[in-house]
Amino acid sequence: MKRQTTIRLLVSLLLVLLGLLGLNHLFPLPPAPQYSPIVLAADGAVLHAFLNPTQKWRMKTELRDITPALRSTIITKEDRYFYYHFGVNPLAILTAAGRNLFGTGRTTGASTITMQVARLLEPKERTTANKLLEMLRAVQLEAHYSKDEILQLYLNLVPYGGNIEGVKSAALLYFQQPPDYLSLAQTVTLAIIPNRPRGLVLGKNNATILRERNRWLRRFGAEKVFPKQDIDNALLEPLEVQRHAAPALAPHLARRLVRQFPGQAITTSTLRRDKQAKAEDLTRNYVRRLHALGITNAAVLVIHNRSRAVEAYVGSADFEDVLSKGQNDGVQAIRSPGSTLKPFLYALALDKGLVTPKLLLPDVPTNFGGYQPENFDKRCHGEVPLDRALAYSLNIPAVRVLSDLGVPTFTAKLRAAGFRTVARTAPHLGLSTILGGCGATLEELTNLYVTLANGGHYAPLRFSSNKQEVRTKIEQKRPSRQPQPAEPLPAATPSLLTSSVVSPASAFLITDILAQLTRPDLPVGYETSIRLPKIAWKTGTSYGRRDAWSIGYNKEYTIGVWVGNFSGQGSPALTGSDVATPLLFDLFNALAYNSPNNWFHPPATLDFRLVCAETGLPPGENCPHQLIDYFLPGVSASRRCQHQKEVLVSADEQYLFCRACAPAAGFRRALYPNLLPEVAAFKHAQGIPYRRLPPHNPACQLVRGGAEKAPGITSPLANTEYVLNRGEQQQLLLSCTTDNEVRQVSWYVNDQFLRTAAATERVFFRPPPGNLKISCADDHGRNTDIRISVSEL
Repeated sequence: MKRQTTIRLLVSLLLVLLGLLGLNHLFPLPPAPQYSPIVLAADGAVLHAFLNPTQKWRMKTELRDITPALRSTIITKEDRYFYYHFGVNPLAILTAAGRNLFGTGRTTGASTITMQVARLLEPKERTTANKLLEMLRAVQLEAHYSKDEILQLYLNLVPYGGNIEGVKSAALLYFQQPPDYLSLAQTVTLAIIPNRPRGLVLGKNNATILRERNRWLRRFGAEKVFPKQDIDNALLEPLEVQRHAAPALAPHLARRLVRQFPGQAITTSTLRRDKQAKAEDLTRNYVRRLHALGITNAAVLVIHNRSRAVEAYVGSADFEDVLSKGQNDGVQAIRSPGSTLKPFLYALALDKGLVTPKLLLPDVPTNFGGYQPENFDKRCHGEVPLDRALAYSLNIPAVRVLSDLGVPTFTAKLRAAGFRTVARTAPHLGLSTILGGCGATLEELTNLYVTLANGGHYAPLRFSSNKQEVRTKIEQKRPSRQPQPAEPLPAATPSLLTSSVVSPASAFLITDILAQLTRPDLPVGYETSIRLPKIAWKTGTSYGRRDAWSIGYNKEYTIGVWVGNFSGQGSPALTGSDVATPLLFDLFNALAYNSPNNWFHPPATLDFRLVCAETGLPPGENCPHQLIDYFLPGVSASRRCQHQKEVLVSADEQYLFCRACAPAAGFRRALYPNLLPEVAAFKHAQGIPYRRLPPHNPACQLVRGGAEKAPGITSPLANTEYVLNRGEQQQLLLSCTTDNEVRQVSWYVNDQFLRTAAATERVFFRPPPGNLKISCADDHGRNTDIRISVSEL
């Protein structure tokens, strides 16, 4: 009998359970509330908040925001048996029913916190039937959530008048503090308003709210909810509060993160609130002073080198400035990088053994297969060491080094360093890439300099602490055929995200050069300034003066600055040195003033050697002037200097002899400069004296040298179409570079002799329209041909 009763009881319980599960399935809980997306700083402070889709301020209160004082206040005031009932308090219901039925005492609804959550999730008219539905929903909520989660829901949904809901929203908009930073008086103030959100409006009914707050404080004191001293202090606290605007720092990054993590109520960024606020103020005030120059915007990125965390992100000078397109994000905008890629190029060339810091590079007019770059100041300097070429940001030496390194090698390294636009357009890029002939963002360029500061090791920047951001970057780095990583993230994550793009040795050498103060891009007035920060930096100016860049770094931080107009409009004053660098220095002085005063040290892979002062190469037999230079053992070129070559000349040095025509007697050996043809041509054109080889023995019948010593035609450009104005009688220039021994050349047009000229002479002629063959033959019988086309308008 007992067994049958037990079985019936179990079956009944099972049926009841199945029935409840069925009802739960048929009548599911309302969807979770839609929160206002908020972006936090690294320390948890709210940087930026957005309205939720229903245009309400409902910022999510997390469990850690619920302080013991807030918990005690709410539970004591609203539902002191919250932790003991199952969503409905039967005793409170009976008591309330008796009061309401017999009209004794204050009319109440006996709503528990859980029942209030049910009503806030599904607002309905207050009727007896709806009260019963609230009870059922309360029981359902208790079955799905813990007590702390229900309390959290309540604190996220309680109304505070207008479009403000939730304790966190009220705390931030009225007290400008998160809930866990509120005083006891402020906590009690927020606890009493939800019962009368329309009658107790902070900023309008402060006197009434103050009286009600103090009444509850005395009641809490009488019930010994809080210590007497805390109550006394809270009673003395004034209530001078009004509604404030929602936090709105870092608007560009906030929108970027909200788009990156849709539906996420809280996103924690890597920004530092104090640095972000200071960077925004400095940028805004600085750009205001530039408006008279036709410059309306700027963008700034501040990165902590070791962690790669972005600590300040300023997308524009003023987000609210519609006329200047302030809502554009200058950190992500694709712009011409100007000269900012040169340090990376020279670092790669150092690693390839192509150059060393003191190696002399030709800075003379040069034709690179039809491309003739010019320096920013339109002047050439003959031959300059690499460190000076970089410090002075000379264009022609940079193009020459890129030509030696190879554009595909350079763009492949940029792709490895995260340059997305370069990776996409790499097949179409040429030598102009190093002078800004490609697209790059401030984010990509600044991270490139972080890579130099970190000894050549590249890793993506960190904008948030979300694991999903790391996972996304892993997927971008991982080949598509590999499977996605499962939770949790694999231990090999760092190796998937980091890579070495240049060596620590070359990174140090570039840093050493960029830290020099003897350079033309030091802003006027900073030579003797005590406010000059200890940094390595590089400037850049794009073609047409549309973009000004200045990116600098020390051991701790890297800061990137872009100044310009989002419209693309240029300005005569827009240069990296004059416009962007002063802001860079101000940012370093303001944001990194207390950085440790340490600097970069040369790695063990670097060493010193003596080099010839004339070329920067290891000394040869005829190199009396020498200096010390860094080099990479086993990598840097070891060929000896030959800046002077020994030749056979007549006794009076009127003629030069070769081995084939040297007489048995009457000659001697002499040393002459061994210049590149283009350098010799430049010196001659500029009137710079140098010891030139005498003409070759006219009696010699031997044709010396092959095609490599033939004249190089520098004008006109090969395979180029020239359009001339028929009415202006325009002419074309003929010029060439030749070997040092050449004295004169002969010019031909379509195989018809034009004239003979000195090797360095500039010849002008009026070309006929059509396809032309231009030929140049030197006095040693060597010949060069190019083809052009000419048309007239």
